[in-house]
Amino acid sequence: MPEFSFHHGGVSVPDLAAAIDWYGRVLGFVLEREFTIPPARVKAAMVRKGPLRFELFEPEDGAPLPEGRSHPPSDIRTHGNKHVAFRIASLDAFIAEMQEKGVDVPFVVREEFGSGCFIRDCAGNLIEFVEEPAD
Repeated sequence: MPEFSFHHGGVSVPDLAAAIDWYGRVLGFVLEREFTIPPARVKAAMVRKGPLRFELFEPEDGAPLPEGRSHPPSDIRTHGNKHVAFRIASLDAFIAEMQEKGVDVPFVVREEFGSGCFIRDCAGNLIEFVEEPAD
């Protein structure tokens, strides 16, 4: 089996500068580099937080996020990539901080196997944050 490790997640946004600002201000990512991908007709940026990277794409002719893709229970019904998830220490503290920053938290789950929430970025894309139970 070939060896591999996670490199980055990617998300399409309508405004690259606004997304770079949002991911920095809300989640603490810093700009690693900006670039273009001419064959795809996109401006792009790689943002980083420690070992985590997120690639942001602003396509020339991008379409808005379909309504069903911005709510976790309905998004699951559309085949394809869904979201990325990050581990957090405290769900309640995380939600409180997101609410202080005016971030939309559309879905919270509390289960025996763990708890988590989804937030929407500045373009409506879903990002999950998970608090795992103590061992």
